[in-house]
Amino acid sequence: MIRTATLDEPEHGLTQDVLDATDVLLWWGHAAHDKVDDAVVARVRQRVWDGMGLLVMHSGHMSKIFRELNGTSGKLHWREVGELERVWCVDPAHPIAAGVPEHFDIPYEEMYGEPFMIAGDAHVIFMSWFEGGEVFRSGFTLQRGFGRMFYFRPGHEAFPTFRHPEVLKVLANGIRWLRPVIDMPFSKTHRPDPLSPIAPKDFKVHNVGIVNP
Repeated sequence: MIRTATLDEPEHGLTQDVLDATDVLLWWGHAAHDKVDDAVVARVRQRVWDGMGLLVMHSGHMSKIFRELNGTSGKLHWREVGELERVWCVDPAHPIAAGVPEHFDIPYEEMYGEPFMIAGDAHVIFMSWFEGGEVFRSGFTLQRGFGRMFYFRPGHEAFPTFRHPEVLKVLANGIRWLRPVIDMPFSKTHRPDPLSPIAPKDFKVHNVGIVNP
């Protein structure tokens, strides 16, 4: 089942029940990132940790959830003049690249340019070159807890990018790859009962100070 959630809905349409029933969440935002409630962001983050997939598109790089999962500002350079974007597949063995050609052109797009403030463990699948000369890491993945995130750059609202067949193929592949492998909360962290016997100690663990056995 596919459903939508928008900023204007109560809890932005992302109630706990909705998120619990979601395998993959697609996130697109533009100019109202600061209006997204922090409690909802925390809820989405927890669901990713528990196994839900998250696909962030285009200017979603400035969303709170993108920056939280990356641990960075998400900033980049940009220019909006409708220039050619050439998307190169730099990891053709990745499932998200299945059936995608070595490169494809998007005739008119907004430019995003490096440096792109993303996590150091990002796995890059696509790189873009723009008519004006800039390059950009336009498709990458992260593993966060049990869940996965995929960011894909194309998708400016002024151009028909989401009708481009190769863009649609990448998004479809991304959704399939993001489906949960494990979908459950992390188990209880406190484990008072050991797996094997522990020898008696001649000190008390919770005493203040340095332990000198």
